[in-house]
Amino acid sequence: MAPPSHADQQAPATSGLEPQGSPVHPRQLGVHEWDRYALVIDARSPHEYNEDHVPGAVNLPVVDDEQYAEVGIRHKTDKHGAYLIGVEYSLQNIARHIKPLISRYTPQDRFLVYCFRGGKRSRLWADNLRTIGFEVDVISGGWKNYRSWVRAGLETLPSRFSYRVLCGPTGCGKTRLLHALERQGAQVLDLESLASHRGSLIGALPGEPQPTQKMFDSLLLERMRTLDPARPVWLEAESKKIGNVQLPLALFEAMHRSPVIHVDAPMAERVLLWREDYAHFATDPVGMVRRLEPLKPLVGKETLGLWHELAAARRVDELFESVMARHYDPCYQRSTRRNYGEQEEQQALHLTSLGEQGLADAAEQLLKGIAEV
Repeated sequence: MAPPSHADQQAPATSGLEPQGSPVHPRQLGVHEWDRYALVIDARSPHEYNEDHVPGAVNLPVVDDEQYAEVGIRHKTDKHGAYLIGVEYSLQNIARHIKPLISRYTPQDRFLVYCFRGGKRSRLWADNLRTIGFEVDVISGGWKNYRSWVRAGLETLPSRFSYRVLCGPTGCGKTRLLHALERQGAQVLDLESLASHRGSLIGALPGEPQPTQKMFDSLLLERMRTLDPARPVWLEAESKKIGNVQLPLALFEAMHRSPVIHVDAPMAERVLLWREDYAHFATDPVGMVRRLEPLKPLVGKETLGLWHELAAARRVDELFESVMARHYDPCYQRSTRRNYGEQEEQQALHLTSLGEQGLADAAEQLLKGIAEV
């Protein structure tokens, strides 16, 4: 559909909303919490939805990508014709979803609909659903307003929490320890999981693309809104960027003001962890070294040549150890000094084993406040 005017935008549904808990709440958009709705419908085109959407929303486009482009082109020279064909496509597409999807719901169910600005595409869905008998809310200002809400939330929400930051060289089990802490009831913010990336040059997850920056922001805000400010939040130390996505400045700065737990483990345990967590590189060490080639100015021609030799000979354990010892460990030390300064040695945790029981014991002692185990 053609872009709506401000006059087309729906007014927010402000009556009867539940009391606000988190200072960042969908009521600021004129709607309930997302889970109060039986279905959240994103009426935008698929490419808009894939870039970012309300967590849990289902994409039921009024017009698909090709139709959206066609209507937009025609709108430049023939506004009436654009609306005519746009409504025709819209009714056809909405009709396709009525029986297989919408018919599953009862009149007691409440729906939420949004499009780019909360205008024509939202209205087409909302009017049809209301005609059927459903209660329907529309995000005032659409996704554009939602996106502003997300950005504002990430500027203010991170400062409300106290953090415990797990620092340590790559392969020392920080992520596993984070999961062990969560299993024992700790409040955890797993940034690498949200980013679908392990946070290094070789940190991409096979077959698992990263979210866009906007989608990462949405996922991060949604997770942070569930956290309790009265309890500490455990997380790993991260660079400003995790793969292709960037942490919000407020969170990055808050992490660097927080108590640090310096985690370490024997090299043999770290190599074993790499064999498990980077199994795709254990089977393709040459591919791993190829990804490390941009490090040549840092590690030198001789070191990179050694890695190529080890990879070609499939001496995987030696390769993993060399990559950690010659690049990641010095890089970690520089980064920790730069970002955490005097806090580096505030608390030390030496893990003798990165197995499940060893991590469970370490997590238990951390939560009891024991500084060294």
